[in-house]
Amino acid sequence: MKHLLVLDIETVPQFSSFDQLSTQWKLLWADKISKIMPESSPAESYLQKASIMAEFGKVICISTGFFYEDTGQRLCFRLKSLYGDDEAVVLSQLVELVNTYSRLHKDFQFAGHNIKEFDIPYLCRRMTINGINLPEYLQLSGKKPWETNMADTMQLWKFGDYKHFTSLKLLAACLGIDTPKDDMDGSMVRTVYYQEKDIKRIVEYCQKDVVTTAQILLKLRNMPLIPAENIFTA
Repeated sequence: MKHLLVLDIETVPQFSSFDQLSTQWKLLWADKISKIMPESSPAESYLQKASIMAEFGKVICISTGFFYEDTGQRLCFRLKSLYGDDEAVVLSQLVELVNTYSRLHKDFQFAGHNIKEFDIPYLCRRMTINGINLPEYLQLSGKKPWETNMADTMQLWKFGDYKHFTSLKLLAACLGIDTPKDDMDGSMVRTVYYQEKDIKRIVEYCQKDVVTTAQILLKLRNMPLIPAENIFTA
C-alpha cells in the first residue's frame, strides 16, 4: 500500500459555452459529437460532454494521496492537491510531484478509480497538447495491459468482466464504506468553476474521491479502513 500514489482529476470544457469556440472548433466539435450524441445539438452536448474529452477539455484539479506509517506505526494517508486556471502549470506541478515520489518509491504504482481508461490517458493527452514531455512512467503507448503499472479499483472490481462499469459511489456503498455527504457531483464541476468561480469547492470534492478510493483499496485487500483522524492534507 505504501507504494501506491492515489490520483483523481477534475476537468472542465476549455470554454464556458459552445458559442465561445472558433468556427473551426465548432465544426470539429459538431463532427465529433454527431457520432456519439446525434440527437443533441452541438451547444447542448458541449456543456454535457466537452469536459471528458481531452481534445476539448482541460484539467483544473489533480488530487493525490499516499499511504504511510507514522512513528506509532499507524497507517495514515496524506493528501495533496494541485489546481488552478493555468493547466500547463498544474500538469507541470504533477510531474514534479510524481518525480519526487518515484525517487522515494522506485516501484510505485498509480492508483485510482477508472484511471486506466480516463484519468491517466486524459493527463497524457493534455500534457502532449501543452508541450510537456511525458515522463517515462507516463509513456504508455504500445505497452501491453499488464505492463501499465496501475491499481485501478474499477478494474479490480470487474474480476475479469470487461463489460462491467461501476461508479466510485456505488462501489463504496457496496463495500460498506461511508462517503462524505457532498453538495455537488461530477456533473456540477463546470458550473461551479465557470459560474460560481469556486475552485476550492472543486478541490474539496476531488480530495473526497481520493480518500474514498484509498478506503476501497484497503477494503479490497481486507485491511482495516483508515480513521478520519489519520487522514491529513498537505
